[in-house]
Amino acid sequence: MGTVVTRVLVVDDEPQLLRALGINLRARGYEVSTAQNGADALQQAAAHPPDVVVLDLGLPDMDGTEVVAGLRGWTDVPILVLSGRSDSGDKVEALDAGADDYVTKPFGMDELLARLRAMLRRGGAKEDEPLVEFGAVTVDLAARRVTRDGEDVRLTPTEWHLLEVLVRNPGRLLSQKQLLLEVWGPGYETARGNLRLYMGQLRRKLEVDPTRPEHLVNEPGMGYRFEPRR
Repeated sequence: MGTVVTRVLVVDDEPQLLRALGINLRARGYEVSTAQNGADALQQAAAHPPDVVVLDLGLPDMDGTEVVAGLRGWTDVPILVLSGRSDSGDKVEALDAGADDYVTKPFGMDELLARLRAMLRRGGAKEDEPLVEFGAVTVDLAARRVTRDGEDVRLTPTEWHLLEVLVRNPGRLLSQKQLLLEVWGPGYETARGNLRLYMGQLRRKLEVDPTRPEHLVNEPGMGYRFEPRR
């Protein structure tokens, strides 16, 4: 039985960066294809579906967010976006369109490779792992039950829904808009106070030190992620 090779599609209009990423990824056993614009990226992805996409948001022919939306029309492939801009607006748009994570340029190659490995682990994970454990907490997704040090933790329906969305997406950065839509529904996309309030309540019930959370982590201006192990 042959080794399964992971296919990476790298989309960037900087030839030097494409070359550097290609060299580093191939050296680690990935099969790499490259595109320098959005149209070519979408065409390649349709012809030869990749296992993961690394996508620059600043493309010459279309916004990277449009490429994310185009891919999400037919595939759940993990998408890591690259951004040369320090403000969070374009990254939040990309996350809302369906990207899984982001790295800001300039970035360390080790950081990018670590993010890729994490995304591929999530992609290869079973859909329904009924038990999620972190610290002294066990979340039973099937029984909709949470325990801490073996004792039941009482959660409100909203707290449970928020926790469930986070733990079903381990390591994935979820934007505030995504969480508000998922938990509260349409019309609540800007109700960020709700999100802060309920995240605070969850941290008080589940984190060792709610003021310095290790598992229910905030990325300021971006959103939240669940870190199973830190």
